[in-house]
Amino acid sequence: MQKSDRFLLSAMLAFSGGFQDAYTYIARGKVFANAQTGNLVLLSVNLMEGEYAAALHYIWPLLAFACGVFAAEQIGSRRHRDARLHWRQKVLLAEIVLLTGAAYVPERYNTLANMLVSFSCAMQVEAFRHAEGNSYASTMIIGNLRSGVSNLSVWLREKDSAHRKAALFFFSIIVIFGVGGGIGGIMALRIGMKAVLVCPLILLLGCLYMK
Repeated sequence: MQKSDRFLLSAMLAFSGGFQDAYTYIARGKVFANAQTGNLVLLSVNLMEGEYAAALHYIWPLLAFACGVFAAEQIGSRRHRDARLHWRQKVLLAEIVLLTGAAYVPERYNTLANMLVSFSCAMQVEAFRHAEGNSYASTMIIGNLRSGVSNLSVWLREKDSAHRKAALFFFSIIVIFGVGGGIGGIMALRIGMKAVLVCPLILLLGCLYMK
């Protein structure tokens, strides 16, 4: 098993993912960095109400997220060209740069900061999709919640230890994501825009862990 597929790294990523979502919502104008479903709904509502300027507030993170997925896939397609670093380490290093940059974007340019965070989140969710034999997401919980409850149901019915282990994995990731969101929200309220610098530190630890 690659280190990128282990629970410890997925826990770091989930914590960072929750932190970033809370950060952009509280400190950067109530935009979700990760939950693009929410951004799409708010975009649609504003368009229906004729609030076109407000709608643009939500379309940019969506576009940045799409570009982030594209960038991560391109990095992954070149995985065999550089043996010095695992391609997922390169993704983490790119995230570190993007999130550090977002911390220093002035408040009047919140849209740019949100785009940087959304791009970073998209790279992460594209590059890190499996851990401990499970397909999961480190920047959102809806799929993890479905998978956790589904595995719990099968385990209760069949007493299969593999499904119990999978359910525990998904519920653990959800809790860690929530803790990251809670801490991110508190720090965003108390520290403001620089709070997101916690995430590059966590991701750096993850990058070193993968060596």
